[in-house]
Amino acid sequence: MAVRCPFCGAEDTSVIDSRISEEGARIRRRRRCVECGKRFTTYETVELRFPQIIKQDGNRVEFNREKLYTSFARALHKRPVPVGQVDAAIERILQKLLGSGTQEISSRMLGEWVMQELYSLDKVAYIRFASVYRSFEDVGDFQEVIREVQSSPQNSDDAPS
Repeated sequence: MAVRCPFCGAEDTSVIDSRISEEGARIRRRRRCVECGKRFTTYETVELRFPQIIKQDGNRVEFNREKLYTSFARALHKRPVPVGQVDAAIERILQKLLGSGTQEISSRMLGEWVMQELYSLDKVAYIRFASVYRSFEDVGDFQEVIREVQSSPQNSDDAPS
């Protein structure tokens, strides 16, 4: 499929120059229209399809990266966790989603991945997220998770289930 000239609409354009971006995720192409001679730039990027999320009620929704960021932001509100560590945790989850090789994934699985990452980052954030994710009913639910956190090995990166 040819790239149309944005100036005259002609389908016959030629690539003058191609450059790969520094991060290697995008190609910049300088093009020239054979009809009118004007030059323009196009960008080529990889389009990644995340699996759909199957909610607990059975509904399917598109994966929303912003919701993932919001979950982390709420759990980590006013916690001393560097942004770089949060970004790395989110990136690990995104890679798990893309690497799952499936078109659908349960919200339960996604929630468990978030819990694992939060457990590694900050135990208070983990407990905050768990209270919403597991729909804590009373103080006893909090006490149970706090006991799990306190009794786990200090250097463990595996969140209790």
